[in-house]
Amino acid sequence: MSSVESAVRPPVVKNRKRTLKQRLNASGYKWAPYVFVSPFFVIFAVFGLFPLLFSLFLSFHYWEPAAGLGAMEWVGIENFTFTLTDDWFQTSVYNTIWIALAAGIPQHVVAIPLAYFLHTSFKRSRNTVVGMYFLPFITSSVAISLVFTTLFSRDFGMINMLFTSAGNWTVGDIQPLAWLFPTANIDWNRPEYTKTMIAFVVFWRYVGWNTVLYLSAMQTIPKDLYEAATVDGAKRWQQFWYITVPMLKPMMFFAVTLTIIGNLQLFEEPFIITGGTGGIEQAGKTAAMHMYITAFVEGDFGTASAVSWILFALIAFLTWGNNKLLGEKK
Repeated sequence: MSSVESAVRPPVVKNRKRTLKQRLNASGYKWAPYVFVSPFFVIFAVFGLFPLLFSLFLSFHYWEPAAGLGAMEWVGIENFTFTLTDDWFQTSVYNTIWIALAAGIPQHVVAIPLAYFLHTSFKRSRNTVVGMYFLPFITSSVAISLVFTTLFSRDFGMINMLFTSAGNWTVGDIQPLAWLFPTANIDWNRPEYTKTMIAFVVFWRYVGWNTVLYLSAMQTIPKDLYEAATVDGAKRWQQFWYITVPMLKPMMFFAVTLTIIGNLQLFEEPFIITGGTGGIEQAGKTAAMHMYITAFVEGDFGTASAVSWILFALIAFLTWGNNKLLGEKK
């Protein structure tokens, strides 16, 4: 090949591979990110947003489900006014708030010092002990309710056996603990005991969960604060009260918010313990149970939707109050 032919030959263009960025910028791939994230939005729209909006729409209608969607009848705010003046709904809200306070407040009053005790007293065996306290939270609600129903049995329950043993304890001819403990078996299904029994079961199940929350927050508190307090002569309870408790305030807000939401939607424990009826005189019937019975037993889905939105408003109001009390001040 001569030098002249080599000079006029056009340069060879190599077929370079495009980078990943160039391929994604190509017209065929511009929609790829949206396709990848679309399953979440589709599932959320079908199973989250649509039921939410349909429930709101349904709360303003009377609907006979067996007659189809065409049978919906607009009734305005009648479902809401009926619900707010319904004696059974008012009873269920009273029961819900009673159980929520009786079970919720002790959860945090016990969980905070218990978490501090675990944080300061256990080293190697801490995870094992924490796991034991956390075990009720991951146990089936049905199993827990059935076990406690047996424990609270009138004739064969361990609770009655312990109480009556203490009440009938005799020294000479005197029963010194009879003023504190019963001397005969208690019928825990009576209305005056039903809410107490349910509140105890809920407290027992969730105190371990709150303990884990507070324990995780305590592990983020700088040790320098405790060391400085020790050098200044602060006792252990003073360190707990003046260092640990204030530093736990953000976690208190989070944990109390979860307790408000969970306790006001309480359903499984009272439903199983009372056999789904709410117990004698509806003493154990919560607002969530009232909503379920209204919808799936009485077939009034419009009123049940109104109950759900009133319950939502109550939860939102109490959460707002908790934010004012324990939320971060800016």
